[in-house]
Amino acid sequence: PQFYRQEVRSLPSHIPNRPNSIVVDPSNRFLYYVEEGGRATRYGVGVGREGFGWSGSASVGRKAEWPTWTPPPAMMIRDPSLRQYAGGMPGGVTTPLGARAMYLYQGSRDTLYRLHGTNEPWSIGQAMSSGCMRSSRGTRTTPTPPRLRPSSPTGRAGCRGSRR
Repeated sequence: PQFYRQEVRSLPSHIPNRPNSIVVDPSNRFLYYVEEGGRATRYGVGVGREGFGWSGSASVGRKAEWPTWTPPPAMMIRDPSLRQYAGGMPGGVTTPLGARAMYLYQGSRDTLYRLHGTNEPWSIGQAMSSGCMRSSRGTRTTPTPPRLRPSSPTGRAGCRGSRR
C-alpha cells in the first residue's frame, strides 16, 4: 500500500516545489508529479540497481502508449538472450515498458532513461532495473500527466539523489 498512488498535501522538504514537474526520489522509491500549492501525486517506483542509477535533470522528449521496447547495446552484451529484440519488441502486455513511457532527453540527446510502466509489479519499491524508473501498470499508477507536454519548459523530470 505504501507504493500505491497517493495525493500528497505537502511536499517533503527535499523535493523541489516546481509545479508541473516530475521528481524521482530514488532513495525512498517514489516519483512525485508536483502540482500547484505544494501538492503532489506520489507514485511508488522501481529504480536502477547499484551502478545503474541516474541523477540529474531532463525534459520529457516524448510520451508513448504501448511503446516498443528495444534493449540498448550494453544490455544485450550483459544478457545475450536479449539480442532477439535488437529490432524492438512491439508494445503489449509482455513488454518491459508496460502500457506507457516517457522518454527523457537532455537538450536534443536521448538519455536512454525512461519513466515507464512494468509487467513486474513486484519490482516496485526495489532497486533492480537497468536504470529506468518504473511504476506498476494495471492499477492506474503509471504517471503520464496530460498537462505535462513533451519538450515544454514545464515538461521537466529530475532525479534527486547521489550519482551512482
